[in-house]
Amino acid sequence: MRKLLVLFLAFAAGVAHAGAREQMDVFSNGVQGLAASFEQRVYDADGTLKETSSGTVQLQAPRQFRWEYVKPYPQLIVADGDHIWIYDPDMEQVTVRQQSLEEQNSPLAMLIDIGQMERQFKVTEGGQGQGLAWLELVPRKPDEAPFDRARLGFGPAGLARMEMFDGLGQRTVMGFSSWKRNPAFAAGTFTFVKPEGVDQIGEVAESAQVIPLRD
Repeated sequence: MRKLLVLFLAFAAGVAHAGAREQMDVFSNGVQGLAASFEQRVYDADGTLKETSSGTVQLQAPRQFRWEYVKPYPQLIVADGDHIWIYDPDMEQVTVRQQSLEEQNSPLAMLIDIGQMERQFKVTEGGQGQGLAWLELVPRKPDEAPFDRARLGFGPAGLARMEMFDGLGQRTVMGFSSWKRNPAFAAGTFTFVKPEGVDQIGEVAESAQVIPLRD
C-alpha cells in the first residue's frame, strides 16, 4: 500500500511540474467535446472588480458552443456553427448574428483544435504561478482579435483558469471546474429556437437550419 501511495504521489508531482504545453496536450488529446462549470470576474484597468458571474460551458468540435450564465442574471449564448444566439430571458429578447472568426477562434475553443491554436496565436510557456503551469497566447492578427493577449493556467485536472487582457486594460478572469471530456451532449444542445413571445434582433440566413433546443 505504501509503495502504491509513493508511486501516486510521484505521478501527481510530475503532472504538477510539467510544462503548460505538455499539460494542455494531455488534456486535449482525443477531445471532440468538453463541458465544465465556470466562475467569471471582470476587472477594470485599475484592478477594481466590476462584475462577477457563474454558469456552465459546453464545447463541441469544430465550432459549436453553449455558454449559459446562471448567476447573477440568466443569459444563454449558443453557437450552432453558423450563427450566434444571445438570449436574455429577463428582457424577453434574443439577438442573432453570423458567427465571426474571433468567436470561432477563442482560446477556449482552441482546446478542441490544438492545430488551430498554433495558426491563430503565438504560443509560449509562461512558467509556474499560483500552483498552475501557464501558457501565453498572443493573436497573430491583433486587429481581428477581441483581446491583446491571453493566459491559460493548467493544473492536474486540466484547464483551471483563463485570463484575457484587452486594449483598455480590462482583465477577464475565468475559473473552471468539473471538466467532462467527450460527454454525451443532449440533442439540441448547440441549437436554438426562439421562445414564443420573445423579440428577435437580427436575421438568420436562409441556408441555416434552426432545431429546437428540446422536445
